[in-house]
Amino acid sequence: MQSEALFRDKPVWPAIFALVGPSVLTILVMVVYNMTDLFFIGLLRDTAQTAAVSVVGPVFTVVAAGATVLGMGGCAAVAASLGARHMQDARTVSSLCGWCALAVGLALSAVLNLAAVPVLGALGANAEITPYAQSYLRVLALGAAPMIFSNAMAMLVRADGAVRRGLVGNLAGSVTNMVLDPLFILGFGWGIAGAAAATVAGNLVASGIYLEYILRRSQALSLAPADALRDPARLGRVLALGLPNGVSNLLAGCAGGFSNRLLVQYGTAALAAMAAADKAVMVVGLVQMGICMGVQPLLAYNVGARDRARLRAVLARVLGLTAVFGAGFAFLCLAAQQPLLGLFLSDAGALALGAQLLPWLLAGSPLVGVYYLSINFLQASGRGGAATVLSALRQGALLLPALYLLNAAWGLPGLAAARAVADVLGAAIGLALLAWAWRGFSCRAADKTAIQNV
Repeated sequence: MQSEALFRDKPVWPAIFALVGPSVLTILVMVVYNMTDLFFIGLLRDTAQTAAVSVVGPVFTVVAAGATVLGMGGCAAVAASLGARHMQDARTVSSLCGWCALAVGLALSAVLNLAAVPVLGALGANAEITPYAQSYLRVLALGAAPMIFSNAMAMLVRADGAVRRGLVGNLAGSVTNMVLDPLFILGFGWGIAGAAAATVAGNLVASGIYLEYILRRSQALSLAPADALRDPARLGRVLALGLPNGVSNLLAGCAGGFSNRLLVQYGTAALAAMAAADKAVMVVGLVQMGICMGVQPLLAYNVGARDRARLRAVLARVLGLTAVFGAGFAFLCLAAQQPLLGLFLSDAGALALGAQLLPWLLAGSPLVGVYYLSINFLQASGRGGAATVLSALRQGALLLPALYLLNAAWGLPGLAAARAVADVLGAAIGLALLAWAWRGFSCRAADKTAIQNV
């Protein structure tokens, strides 16, 4: 099987890069197409439409939480099952994840279209922004099902060792989005709604590619209803494992909503500036997340196999890799801040505001990988509760109070500085929990070895 060759037999660095390379490339492509959306919207020279992207962003961070719960939880459960050689369990889990992704997507599509106006009001959309934000939200909501399905399945195929297939699906969806962006936004004159339509089309293409792999090529993954119905209770395990990442996304969406409500008091230009600064620094945090998500099936497989030496080597190398990457890319973003912000903003006032926010958004970048790796190891080692608590801390218990306190003390720059505070504290707590989980796993693995040697 592909999973055994990659997760058990391949040397550690080559195994890490085999998983991390496609995962990071996928993230980078996703960053590019996210930037492409805002770039072409920026060509309309309408600050209100740029700000509308920021207002709607938290809604789809919440939608992405559904995909993350099913995808990351399913990935960890499938990889652990394959490590323990339980093939039928892997098929049951994957089928449950696929059908739940479609059901959740359809439910969210209906809710978001029916409640678009009150949702946007709660997120701080003013009269200038609301018409554009409503148009963007309604079109994206129609594609919630393929959005959740494609993102969840991209994670599941990695658990089967099909790293290239996951990459192909992401690339195809992203390229479709990027090609259609200028056509829909500028060519057809659809404006911000065109960006949403291009995103939906990209997710439909990616969904088709994952369907073809699961239905025709995979022995370990399934979408057969009979497999899902064999043991529906397994969904509880998936949700427990995936909840930490989902909570992180959910709270990130909530924090974005609270941040927008605070930002709107500084005007539409401030909203647009934060949207542009977020896009400019997106690559740093998302690539570190991609590195840690990429190695999660490797962690889960070797937890299932009780291979302490291989796990220790993976953890040490990934910690170093994320720290070096975070520091290096943060420096590059600061060095190129003017051209980066200029990709999305043409208004001089908004550009000046973005330059104030950017350094603070980057301040915690070298440490963010520690936080993500801690969550993924806690999940892989079966400590879903601890991983959920850690996820809730950074985007919730740490960030939300910091937003209000630093905004009151420092104004607009304080909203960006709050992110740095949450990043640093979240990394410190995450490192402590990672060390605790490692000690517990080492004890269990040692006990099992002693029993086998009796």
